[in-house]
Amino acid sequence: MSSLSPSHFPNTTTSSPMLLSTSRPDYRDGADYEAPSDRSDYHLSVNDSVSDLDSEHHIPLTQSGRKSLWRQGLAAIYPGIVQFVAIVCGIIISFFPDDFTRATNRWHRPHDEPSDDILRWPTDISRDIMPVACHSHNDYWRTVPLFSALQAGCVGIEADVWLFDGELYVGHTTSSLTHKRTLSRMYIEPLVKILGQQNPMTQFHTTADQPPQGVFDTDPSQSVILLIDFKTDGVATWKHVTAQLSPLRERGYLSYFNGTDIVQGPVTVVGTGNTPFNLVTANATYRDIFFDAPLEMMTEDYTRGETPRVMAMRSAENAGQGLSGVPKTEIVSGPFNWTNSYYASVSFRKAIGFPWSFHLTDRQIGRIRAQIRGAHRRGLKVRYWSLPSWPRSLRNHLWSVLVHEGVDMLNVDDLQAAAQKDWSPKVSDWWGLR
Repeated sequence: MSSLSPSHFPNTTTSSPMLLSTSRPDYRDGADYEAPSDRSDYHLSVNDSVSDLDSEHHIPLTQSGRKSLWRQGLAAIYPGIVQFVAIVCGIIISFFPDDFTRATNRWHRPHDEPSDDILRWPTDISRDIMPVACHSHNDYWRTVPLFSALQAGCVGIEADVWLFDGELYVGHTTSSLTHKRTLSRMYIEPLVKILGQQNPMTQFHTTADQPPQGVFDTDPSQSVILLIDFKTDGVATWKHVTAQLSPLRERGYLSYFNGTDIVQGPVTVVGTGNTPFNLVTANATYRDIFFDAPLEMMTEDYTRGETPRVMAMRSAENAGQGLSGVPKTEIVSGPFNWTNSYYASVSFRKAIGFPWSFHLTDRQIGRIRAQIRGAHRRGLKVRYWSLPSWPRSLRNHLWSVLVHEGVDMLNVDDLQAAAQKDWSPKVSDWWGLR
């Protein structure tokens, strides 16, 4: 059956499209029906009618529908646009150095501000810096060793030392050692100079401070923890470390045990690695190098408060962190306490394990709590090293959990992130490395 054009219907016109639905003749019997002789005319007439129909009645509805679809489309892609912008911003920010903000804030001062004579004071080397309980892991890798950590506010510094020809060199491996990078030049001498500036003798201050003021002007009582990792033979290295600490010792800058109490100074020295525990405890009335005790040996059972007994499987000499210089007989955590040790440390990966679900399990949390409980009962500061550093979201989550559970010192590579304590999840945390 052929299609019909409005021009072939009596009593209808193409200019009145509403009649298409209200006044239609009956052609069921075929009367008065004529098939279109020209199919091109037929197509034109139909198109014209539909065009007229749309122009008069259906366009308002079409515009409304299009607007609705447009709004729905925008709503669907809006989260993607926001995420894309956040990603781009995160990438751009990652190109700037860690102390970009600090540098820009101090770039210029208005001309009407006070002169340097007013803005400077004798102990202002650490102005605007608040100390934070973070440990600068492998500090000798920093752009400026020691000073980068202090500028960030980290109170813990780590130096790996190697004994060669009577000198203590600093570096991660022997291949990284140079003649100029020594313990004395990189850490002892700068600390002596900084503390000398923090304890000035002036016409207004004619007597020496007792105890001496620390590095941080905002908290002079805060001690800087210098962790020295003995990489070579413990006994031989011990003698040279003790000797090189003399400039700090002679000025009263070292924390020490006097036989009954701890007298805190601006610098607290802790030995780890092959540091011999037997030499740390050899003098019962004076010691100014403290031990880095094995945290894994202090796990306490929550219900019974018991301490597990752990067998030493390695040699007592040069056995590594927590075991060097300890008798080869059965080791318990009893010998380690606040009189001979400062830290209780362990590898996070070894003692707790990697959080494969990107969150710590109840079992892992329980082990952390038990170790913290055992260390704190002995007056020791808890430190976990070898924490996952990527992705940032996982690292920040672990930092938050550890601080919440009572860890005393965060072992960190990213000084600024740790010091700012802004560990909330961010889009860039899933790929960024800083």
